[in-house]
Amino acid sequence: MTTRTTALDALHRSLGATMTDFAGWDMPLRYGSERDEHTAVRTAAGLFDLSHMGEITVTGPEAVDFLNFSLVGNIGSVGLGRARYTMIVQEDGGILDDLIVYRLGETEYMVVANAGNAQTVLNELSNRAEEFDAEVRDDRDAYALLAVQGPHSPAIVKSVTDADLDGLKYYAGLPGTVAGVEALIARTGYTGEDGFELFVAPADAEKLWQALTAAGAEYGLVPCGLSCRDTLRLEAGMPLYGHELTTDLTPFDAGLGRVVKFEKTSHGDDFLGHDALRAAAAKAEAAPPRKLVGLIAEGRRVPRAGMSVVVDGQVVGEVTSGAPSPTLGRPIAMAYVDAAHAEPGTAGVGVDIRGTHEPYEVVALPFYKRQK
Repeated sequence: MTTRTTALDALHRSLGATMTDFAGWDMPLRYGSERDEHTAVRTAAGLFDLSHMGEITVTGPEAVDFLNFSLVGNIGSVGLGRARYTMIVQEDGGILDDLIVYRLGETEYMVVANAGNAQTVLNELSNRAEEFDAEVRDDRDAYALLAVQGPHSPAIVKSVTDADLDGLKYYAGLPGTVAGVEALIARTGYTGEDGFELFVAPADAEKLWQALTAAGAEYGLVPCGLSCRDTLRLEAGMPLYGHELTTDLTPFDAGLGRVVKFEKTSHGDDFLGHDALRAAAAKAEAAPPRKLVGLIAEGRRVPRAGMSVVVDGQVVGEVTSGAPSPTLGRPIAMAYVDAAHAEPGTAGVGVDIRGTHEPYEVVALPFYKRQK
């Protein structure tokens, strides 16, 4: 299978990026020090190429009814120019992907899927659309996606656009011109910081990258790769598909039952996976499943996904993501643990790292929350 490249591939290589295969795409892992890139996003600004994400456009008179049937959220209540975090599940309630849905027009929506799941989501939506007057279009090749993230991102993007960024709320998007390039400007991100995601034509991606780089120079903006994106989202307690979210888990198992809306403004209770999710909600209320918690190391050894969480020699959970935290200065992890050991401050919790039970402190997520 041929590895795909983004419109910025040559530029990344000219900047000395270390490239890696990610979900079939050749993507920048880092440009220099991932710790420096991470710190830049927390304190100044970082510029990311996220063109591997999967854009799927849904249009037609019954677009909203179709999306309400296909996804767990209430898409009917998404206002024009707003966005919503939601999920698509199997009939048994297992999570196929977590998504952001943007309402671009009266009957036009853009669904943004994770790179590794984009084809699956496209296939599922195409199959589910058969009973509706709605069209599902694969727009993955129609967009490049650049993100500016960090406390200085508003100042940087403001300097190259006339769009009303002050009026652009979190999880909203508006069409505008950025550095002379037509873009959908979204106030979204995956770092725990304020920031913008800019959807543009691939042919305009390099021009926009260079303009943002120039505008960000005085603010300390640096190019950032996927490695620091992972530590940033981990500190912010944001789930990653394949780690905190899988087809073996329902949204209720993942502690994200709030995204499921059983009563919708259209189509009532009739959405795919509804019965299984009702049962999962009732089960979670009666006997809480394993809970997703944060773990902070007392030592220096780094936990990794798949390692066991133990108490008194007994396995009580599993690490889903782990890494050194540049912000906290200690290794951190997210893990699903039995409810009895999930309360912050629970004593005696360890992670089995190659046969040694390393002590960890249980904390509430997120590890890091920006000051607003």
